[in-house]
Amino acid sequence: MDVLRFIARRFCRLLLTVFIISTLVFFVVRVIPGDPAMIIAGMDASPEDIMAIRARLGTDRSLVIQYFDWLWDIVHLDFGTTLISEEPVLTLILERFPLTLLLAVLGIAIGIVVAVPLGVISAVKRWSAWDYFGLVFSQLGMAIPSFWLGILLLLILAVRFPIFPLFGADSAAHLVLPAISLGFARAAVILRLTRASMVEELSKEYIITARAKGLTERMVKYKHALKNALLPIITITGIEFGYMLGGAIIIEQVFSLPGLGRLFLYGIYQRDFPLIQGGVIFVAIVFSLVNFLADILYSIVNPKIRVE
Repeated sequence: MDVLRFIARRFCRLLLTVFIISTLVFFVVRVIPGDPAMIIAGMDASPEDIMAIRARLGTDRSLVIQYFDWLWDIVHLDFGTTLISEEPVLTLILERFPLTLLLAVLGIAIGIVVAVPLGVISAVKRWSAWDYFGLVFSQLGMAIPSFWLGILLLLILAVRFPIFPLFGADSAAHLVLPAISLGFARAAVILRLTRASMVEELSKEYIITARAKGLTERMVKYKHALKNALLPIITITGIEFGYMLGGAIIIEQVFSLPGLGRLFLYGIYQRDFPLIQGGVIFVAIVFSLVNFLADILYSIVNPKIRVE
C-alpha cells in the first residue's frame, strides 16, 4: 500500500506539473508579437482575408475561450494541426522524436560510463592524480557549453581531420560527435555527485564496522559503499536525462540533425501556435515521465524514501 500511495502522489505531481507548464506556454506564446494570420495570408492580403483566416484558426475569439478549447483538446491528446501546412502536430513530433530520444540516450550513456567509474576512483583515491584529473574534468564539463564543444569537435574531427561525417543522420557515425557534445556536460555533473556521494558513504560508521569485521577493502568500497552511493545518482540521472532532451534540440542545430530541434525552430519562425505549444508540452510530459520513473526506481531501491 505504501508503494501505491507513493506512486499515486508522484503521478498527481506529474499531472500538476504538466498542467502548469501547458498553461504558461499557452499564454506566453500569445504574448510574443506577431499575427499568424498575417504570416499565412502574406503581405498583400486584404483585411477581409486576414479576418477570415483568424476566424478559421479561432484566434478571433476571446483568449479565455481559446484556452479552454485548447485545454480540452490536450486532455484528449489532440495537439491540433500546424497553421502553415495543416498537418497534425502530434504526428510531426512523433516522426522527429526517435532521433532526439536516441541522441539523448547516447549522451546520458556516455555520461554514466565516463562519470561513475571516474567519480568512484576519485573518491577512493582522494587527492591523487586521478582525483585531480576528475576535478579538472568536472570543472571543464560544467564550464564549456555543449554547442561550443560541438562546433569545436566538428572543426577538428570532421573538417581538419575528416574522421566523422560533417552533417546529417544517415548512419551511426553521424551521432558520435553530437552524443559526445551532450554527454560531456552531463558527465561532469554526474561525476561530481558520484565523488561526493562516495566520499560521504566511506566516512559512515557502517564502513568502519565492516572493516572491523575483517572484510577486504575491495568488498568494503565497491560492494557496501558503492551500493549506497549509487542511490542519489539514480535521481540525478533522471533529471539530467530530461535536461538532455532540451540540450539535444540545440545540438541538433549545430549538426543539422532532423530532430525536434529543427521542427520547433520552424514553428517559432513561422509563429505556429499549435506546433510551439505541442512541442513544449510533449517535452514537458517526457521530462516529467522520466523523473516519475526515476522516483519509482529510487523508492524501490531505497524503501525509506516512501515513508519520508
